[in-house]
Amino acid sequence: MGSTPPPLVEELLARCSFPVPQTAVFCAVSGGADSLALLVLACASGCRVTAMHVDHGLRPGSAHEAGAVKAAGDRFGAAFVSHRVVVAPGPNLEARARRARYGVLPTGVMTGHTADDRAETMLLNLLRGSGAAGLAALGPSPRRPLLALRRSETVALCGQLGLEALQDPSNRDPRFRRNRVRNELLPLLADIAERDVVPLLTRLGGHLDELDQLVGALARDLDACRVADLVGAPPAVAAQALRSWLRQHSDSELHPPDAATIARVLAVARGQTRATEIGGGRRVSRRGGRLWLE
Repeated sequence: MGSTPPPLVEELLARCSFPVPQTAVFCAVSGGADSLALLVLACASGCRVTAMHVDHGLRPGSAHEAGAVKAAGDRFGAAFVSHRVVVAPGPNLEARARRARYGVLPTGVMTGHTADDRAETMLLNLLRGSGAAGLAALGPSPRRPLLALRRSETVALCGQLGLEALQDPSNRDPRFRRNRVRNELLPLLADIAERDVVPLLTRLGGHLDELDQLVGALARDLDACRVADLVGAPPAVAAQALRSWLRQHSDSELHPPDAATIARVLAVARGQTRATEIGGGRRVSRRGGRLWLE
């Protein structure tokens, strides 16, 4: 980019949350606009950047995409590492591809998630029946330095720099619920509201995140397995304690427990039912004044 970054780079970088210059960072770069913007802005921040590309082998020509990412890394001064994983077609393809991808990426790898991704995730979690924790998902994190940016801005940045962002055809496939939220639900909500709803959703997510942190601090004082603690606590605090307990003992492939699951477990704690299934072949029962996960 030369000694003076283009104006849009400086403008967007001011709203990002990269660490101090010379920090070694890893960036997950698929070659789409968001991840290319992550690469560009990370390099502009003065960090020592390694672009990490993962080829899932899910479409013809995917192996050549690594070359495009490497070329972008060379242009902006980033090192480059590529991995290939095998993801067989079938159910839960997105989730399995994500697990395979993160299985080869380093801990703490940065992603190009934007405010639009956060809004989509909130709506997806709402459709799953999640509570406040799920609606506060994808909040600020050192791993998500672009979270204050919009997807339209990452596209504009690539255009200004002459970067040809790769288009993943699966992003238009209506079989994937996220795509329907992105391409159908969010535009419909904007039409009904007569305004851009992404800022509204992300602001709500921020408020819920603050409340979730407060409730979480109170929940840490509870023994989530002790029925007396749960019954004597405010419902929101008891629910948060249970959510944390179930997350600690869950398979990483499972979604976090949704609000309906937590309500059923609370019913067990209150003696309204003896046991309940919670998914993944697991159940929670009550014996001797304690909850047991089986």
